[in-house]
Amino acid sequence: MKRVTILILFLALFYNLEVQGQEQVAITKSEVLTRVSEHNTSIKISEEDFKQAKADFKQTNAVFLPNITASHTAMATTNPLMAFGSKLNQEILTQNDFSPALLNDPSQIENYATKFEIQQPLINMDGMYQRKAAKSKMEAMSLKTERTQDYLAFEVEKAYMQLQLAYKAVAVLETALEAANANKELADNSLKQGYLQRADVLNVEVRVTEVQNQLQSANSNVENASNYLSFLMSDDTYVIYTPADELKLAAVEIEDQIISENRSDIKAMQLSTEAYEAMNKADKMAFLPRLNAFGSYELYDDQIFQADANGYVFGAQLSWDIFQGSKRFGKAQKSKSEYEKSKLEYKQYVSQSNLELNKAKRAFIDAENKLKLNRLALAQSEESLRIRTNRFKEGLEKTSDLLIAETQYAQKQLEYYQTIFEYNYAQAYLQFLTKE
Repeated sequence: MKRVTILILFLALFYNLEVQGQEQVAITKSEVLTRVSEHNTSIKISEEDFKQAKADFKQTNAVFLPNITASHTAMATTNPLMAFGSKLNQEILTQNDFSPALLNDPSQIENYATKFEIQQPLINMDGMYQRKAAKSKMEAMSLKTERTQDYLAFEVEKAYMQLQLAYKAVAVLETALEAANANKELADNSLKQGYLQRADVLNVEVRVTEVQNQLQSANSNVENASNYLSFLMSDDTYVIYTPADELKLAAVEIEDQIISENRSDIKAMQLSTEAYEAMNKADKMAFLPRLNAFGSYELYDDQIFQADANGYVFGAQLSWDIFQGSKRFGKAQKSKSEYEKSKLEYKQYVSQSNLELNKAKRAFIDAENKLKLNRLALAQSEESLRIRTNRFKEGLEKTSDLLIAETQYAQKQLEYYQTIFEYNYAQAYLQFLTKE
């Protein structure tokens, strides 16, 4: 049993030395915000989503712009029809080529054709609405990127306060440990002088052990909070950060704050609904005919890359897909359902956002009231501990009462800093919910 105890103490000492040996870097909240905006992976992913939507929108330029192709074809044939046509395109027909023997059994002929083609859309109503839908989607993705940045700024606010709170807890518990060790020394002296019993000293030693355990947990919370900041900043070094800014009360007016329809994520959902509406109209317009212009310029010769003969073709085509089974009917019904669903989702999202705002306002009021009570309780417990400590030094106070006072004071300190965190967090969340 003794060996096990020594091993545990050795491992704990090794862990503490390892933590203390880690590099500690002071950092301000503004520095964290800057690094997150520049390096955070979620923001980069959101930006790539926007680029994809922008590329989809660029593809819809085909509704206005022509499609131009160029080709060069080499061919050799003894097919009677193709051989006659090739000579005709090359403008080398002679009277002898009309001989039935040559027409029926021509010699091999080579044909080299260079062709330039252009297709120009004129009227394409479904394509126009598809372009409109792609534009709405692109704008929605831009707003989602903006909202992602807003969310990460809020997340940085919370994570930085968690780091501040963790260090406050360490400071409180270190002070409590110093006081507990001092009381233990007094208790040991009182035991030697016969003023205390061994049971009282054991109670003090238990208190020292409890504070040591709490301090160890607080140090782990410091590492956890610091590592989360590293994650947000996409920093793989995972150094231990120390907050350069103090944990203090923030003050923001919240009386008239409401959910705005211009908030980036809500506006993005509205644009998504518009995109579904445009796609539904595009599916309906697919029943209409399309008008396209076309043209080609062709060069022919019996030698490669030569152009002794040429010709062109141009015209316009009105095409109408009258019936494609039930494919287009089903597609139009599906897009109509998607549009209706998006309207319901938008309404639900706005309602849920208002619900979150009301909860956040109540949480802020609760935190404000709790802050007042905890400030008063902290002052009372501090004064109680001062009185009992002085009486204990004079031998007028029981050990158990002093330990209770110490525990309460440390607890009230932690509760007070926790309430500051909750108060500031509630304000930050309100700002996040009501940001336009």
